[in-house]
Amino acid sequence: MSVRKIKLTIQYDGFEYCGWQTQPGYRTIQQTLNKAVSSLVGRDITVHGASRTDAGVSALGQAGLIELVNCPIPTKNFPKAITDRLPPEIVVTEAVEVDKKFDLLGDVKCKLYRYTICNQLHRSVMDVRHCWHVHKKLDEKAMKEAASFVEGTKDFKSFASAADRRKSTIRTVFRCEVEKKEGWFYIDVEGNKFLYNMVRNIVGTLVEVGMCRLKPEKMTEIIEAKDRTAAGPIAPPHGLCLVWIKY
Repeated sequence: MSVRKIKLTIQYDGFEYCGWQTQPGYRTIQQTLNKAVSSLVGRDITVHGASRTDAGVSALGQAGLIELVNCPIPTKNFPKAITDRLPPEIVVTEAVEVDKKFDLLGDVKCKLYRYTICNQLHRSVMDVRHCWHVHKKLDEKAMKEAASFVEGTKDFKSFASAADRRKSTIRTVFRCEVEKKEGWFYIDVEGNKFLYNMVRNIVGTLVEVGMCRLKPEKMTEIIEAKDRTAAGPIAPPHGLCLVWIKY
């Protein structure tokens, strides 16, 4: 019996999907991929994901894993063959065979999420599906200063959703950067792993700083509180994108 593990790189516009994970009665990215791959190989296949993105969240570099038994299809053929069976908003861009000991979750070294904010009077109709429209002018300098306090190995319980039941809330954020370009803000958060809604809660708090409702140094106090109610509101999901996952 020949068993192969194939790692897929997947892009998707998640605006009209109920997140990554399969949920009975809901349209999800994983469910759609499962159907496409199963159709291709002729038996039921589950596409496991390295990140369970929320409803409305998109990805440019989601990592997926499938396990195949006695499948003659060459690895190089999978991207096109799977994509041909997917709706236009989901694409498989790469397929590589990995070692049988490869751990899709445990071997992750870091992930990068990018959040996009349209900071103009009028919302951008061409980009509205993939950004948060904040019409009040944001203070870039204050947001940059606040973001710097997020970096490092810390207890991020204040930025975790109440639904997150993981025992440890300690995570490492390698960088949290705010960049402004002609009325657009891009917030990049790179870390080893993330808590449920962690990035969106960080962004929501940074926007509070940008609106001058919180001082930048308040970020340290929020982190030390280890209390979700100490942080700002959660940012909408559609501005968030999983850019890449590195192993």
